[in-house]
Amino acid sequence: MRYLAYFDALAAKRIALRKRNAYYWNDITRYCNYFSHDDYNVLEIGCGTGELIHEIKGRNKTGIDFSAAMIEQAKAQFDDVSFYQMPAEQITLNQTYDLVIVSNLIGFVDDVQKVFEQLRLVCHANTKIIITYYNYFWEPFIKFAEVIGLKTNTPNQNWLSQADIKNLLSLAGFDTYRRVNSMLLPFNVPLISWTLNRFLVRLPFFKLFALNMYSFATLKPEAKANNEQYSVSIVIPARNEAGNIENAITRLPKFGKHQEIIFIEGNSTDNTWQVIQTIAQKYAATHTIKIGQQTGRGKNDAVKKGFAMATGDILMILDADLTVPPEDLPKFYYAIANGHGDFINGSRLVYQMDKEAMRFLNLLGNKFFSLAFSWLLEQPFKDTLCGTKVIFRHDYYRLVSNQAYFGNFDPFGDFDLIFGAYKLNLRIVEIPIRYRERTYGSTNISRFKHGIILLRMCFFAARKIKFV
Repeated sequence: MRYLAYFDALAAKRIALRKRNAYYWNDITRYCNYFSHDDYNVLEIGCGTGELIHEIKGRNKTGIDFSAAMIEQAKAQFDDVSFYQMPAEQITLNQTYDLVIVSNLIGFVDDVQKVFEQLRLVCHANTKIIITYYNYFWEPFIKFAEVIGLKTNTPNQNWLSQADIKNLLSLAGFDTYRRVNSMLLPFNVPLISWTLNRFLVRLPFFKLFALNMYSFATLKPEAKANNEQYSVSIVIPARNEAGNIENAITRLPKFGKHQEIIFIEGNSTDNTWQVIQTIAQKYAATHTIKIGQQTGRGKNDAVKKGFAMATGDILMILDADLTVPPEDLPKFYYAIANGHGDFINGSRLVYQMDKEAMRFLNLLGNKFFSLAFSWLLEQPFKDTLCGTKVIFRHDYYRLVSNQAYFGNFDPFGDFDLIFGAYKLNLRIVEIPIRYRERTYGSTNISRFKHGIILLRMCFFAARKIKFV
């Protein structure tokens, strides 16, 4: 509130200033828009005169600001947003939102932790929060820009590091699951700005000098020992896996409100399809089992067919080779059911694996893709190609509707799911598992042919994720 007079006075010239700094503000808007979607309810805290929230995708958009003069201007300009005058420390809205944006506000509030605590009032369990703020490294340069007139003079403000923001969010009950730095040059110099701000700033070392910091957060989950409220669909793609089908049933623990097991047979040259039919009949009295055959080829096609047949709240993939033990699936269930993540990925590269579980070249490939994905996704990511992945069915349908954004040339589906989860702004969590040797059959993966395809997808995704 100590800055109220300043912002009321600034309201009269806000539009002109916004136009003068359009390149800077448009970059923030574009990046936040990347993680919003047409079906979202979106709230901006500290919306000013409303330009950002107006440009953000969403079906129901709301902006609040503590300056009455700012809100009056926003209402006069935009009729597609509901604007309210209220301080961020005293939010009185009576609904929750899918996405909450706090853009360049925290420097101007007296108690940042109190603002973050107020955010809980407008969050449901899956709400995602994006907080943008200046990198404190730029403080002297911004002060200098104000002195020479390149930037509007502002009162003294808080200068917080990303570690400070993460700590304050944690104290307010939020988990910070991603941190991103952006923009090296805050005004437009043809070609130079594009090169610096789309490419160079995404590289190690250079990102330390970025002007803008983005922190992504969501509510911490409440601890629940035995959360059995969700039903589960377990999709088991099977090609030449006749000797593993019955074990997939008998070794599967009971968890969740209800389980359905979906076998999808894919162009086998052994008797896998016949075994699947026999096993489905044998265990029909004790298990809900669905079966199907692919019309296309590849694991990606099989998983899509299985998920299309699924009715469970939570979707799981279990490879029929059982190198990821079925006994480990409850870990995945409770991680997503208890809110520890929105997309759960298995990691075979934490524990020691069985001696013959993964060939040396495959291991090297996985290590390479681990490094690539840790960089692409702005978080540690060890194992991109573990077959076991878990997602809520409603999130999967949203993911499928956005799948054209990344293309359709992933034969396994792993990258489709990981990239799609990132684009949906889902919280991605890995669970370490013990990777076991096969007891039947041989791998369906071609190390070199499929490795080249996956490498192409990394380059493609870099353009679609990293250099946006």
